[in-house]
Amino acid sequence: MRFQPLSVLAIPVVVAAASTSNTALPSLRVPECPRYGVATINKSDPDRTPFPLTTASLCYSATSLEIKFEAYNETNFYFNASQSTNDNIWEYEVMEAFIYHGTNDPTTYLEFEVNPNNATYQAFVYNPSKIRVAGAPFDHFFITDPAADGFSASTTLDPGAQTWTSTVQIPMALFNVDVPRGSLWRMNFFRTITSPDTYPDQILVITLFPQPYPRALDSRGRDYVSPSPQPRERQTALASE
Repeated sequence: MRFQPLSVLAIPVVVAAASTSNTALPSLRVPECPRYGVATINKSDPDRTPFPLTTASLCYSATSLEIKFEAYNETNFYFNASQSTNDNIWEYEVMEAFIYHGTNDPTTYLEFEVNPNNATYQAFVYNPSKIRVAGAPFDHFFITDPAADGFSASTTLDPGAQTWTSTVQIPMALFNVDVPRGSLWRMNFFRTITSPDTYPDQILVITLFPQPYPRALDSRGRDYVSPSPQPRERQTALASE
């Protein structure tokens, strides 16, 4: 299984044997579960200043992609307890993944989010312009029964260690993948931080990529393109060994 850049703000991931990995980009090999390949993110966007350490550890099985999000140096664990599945959890603190099966510039891709209260948001984003063109269609289609569809999420908070961890499973069937090994993907991850004192303002961390890849747009149409980034590409490989 191979993940290529979803956008200018993507971590490309490869789920493949080593011989099929794209060596043009740095790569993170992600093995079959239970082992993990780990993507580390620690710079803010767009300023590229130090940001609390965040990791996304990936593995795959025949039926699902597993992502273990870990947020460090967390002081707020800020969420709205009244929110539940597919509510606007992105207004507070979340960790997110954008996922697309294929290597072309996507017009439709999955947005998945989880917050410290284990509430999740899952929707397919429809963006036929590929960038946020004024007047162009931009929509999202919610997955309304994620548990029945094969999603799962388990979140633990450790205020003493200032960490929160979410382990999620996303079904391969959503992407018409019967054999994960060797398939090609594009993906990115990020984390937002806010607090009672700074809400609704947020800071976020994400990995940046240069043009010509299309911009990453979430369900709010937020465009995470840094005006003057120091692009750092990463390719990730999910590979049986």
